[in-house]
Amino acid sequence: MLSLRSVRDEDLLRQLSQLVMQSRGVEAEVVAHVGEVERRRLHAREACSSMFEYCRRILGMRENEAYLRITVARAARENPVLLEMLRDGRLHLSGIARLAPHLTRENAPVVLERASGMSHREIRELVAELSPRPDVAPAIRKLPERPASPNSGSSLQPDSGSLLELGAPRVEFDSVKSDSRVAAPARPALPTRPALVEPLAPSRYQVRFTASAELREKLERLQALMRSSVPDGDLARIIEIAVTEKLQRVEAKRFGQSKAPRSVPADTDKSPSSRHIPAAVRRLVHERDGGRCAYRDRYGRHCGKRHDLEFHHEHPFARGGDHSPGNLTLMCRSHNTLLAEQDYGEDVMARFRAAASRTSVPVDAQRGPDPGSAARALFGIAGSRDSRLSG
Repeated sequence: MLSLRSVRDEDLLRQLSQLVMQSRGVEAEVVAHVGEVERRRLHAREACSSMFEYCRRILGMRENEAYLRITVARAARENPVLLEMLRDGRLHLSGIARLAPHLTRENAPVVLERASGMSHREIRELVAELSPRPDVAPAIRKLPERPASPNSGSSLQPDSGSLLELGAPRVEFDSVKSDSRVAAPARPALPTRPALVEPLAPSRYQVRFTASAELREKLERLQALMRSSVPDGDLARIIEIAVTEKLQRVEAKRFGQSKAPRSVPADTDKSPSSRHIPAAVRRLVHERDGGRCAYRDRYGRHCGKRHDLEFHHEHPFARGGDHSPGNLTLMCRSHNTLLAEQDYGEDVMARFRAAASRTSVPVDAQRGPDPGSAARALFGIAGSRDSRLSG
């Protein structure tokens, strides 16, 4: 494979875009061929009883690859436009596979138009709208004890009551019989399953995650304390109330949100005498930018990310930029770093990051190292270009 290090940025982006378009076209052709081979039952000639077996044994596809392509190929027989939507990127394989069971002759045109350009998560929500399911009952179920890994000692084995999962099905294991004289081989530790958020119906979700024994105890205590406001002890309602209250406190701290603000931007000190951004200014900038990264590229495409946000100084703070609302915008960490590299150069920012890792820099568990301290250590300046959300 040719080295891409010498390729110019614009050429690299253009080539990648072309390759993605080509791969979509090839994928659509593969699906079309899978459908036609199955229609002609050519897989039988190749000693395969089904198209799935042919894809697995002869074409070497993994189970999921075969399932998706066969499902989409069958759906495309009824709705040939699916192949065109797959070819031009309006829909992806997994999205079509999820939609296929819910498409009818009557709803297909409208549903496919709505689904165009949707992410996998958005398509799952659309499916929940097309075929809503009832709410699941809140539940806490005990998970089986995690067996120790072969290299772990008995002291590392978790307590049988230390792991809980909300709303998860019980996992059963067959008992293992072994000769008492021979140690049975240790089973590999169970992998931690990620949290599940599954749409059930419009505005209704099933949420499932693994919790500790301590969290279960806290939930039970909170249930008891909230009996007057939540008489039935509904876990979903209790968690929603607790999350709402926590969210209000965090937003008040980071964005200066308050039901009764004590100051307005005009009354605050916006000079670059310190890294602290007044709460009134943080509140105004956060509301103006909609709590999202405000970065736009040369085509006007908006980032809009809601996480890892920082206050970006248009005129860099390290060069005397103040904390006025007109000089501040919300940026995600990635785009704030990009703009810093454009201002100072990639080499300077690489030295900045190296200094931050070597220097005794104040670290916040959520926001990372204080860039102002690292900047002062490296450049001998009064601060840095980045001001974190908490000021």
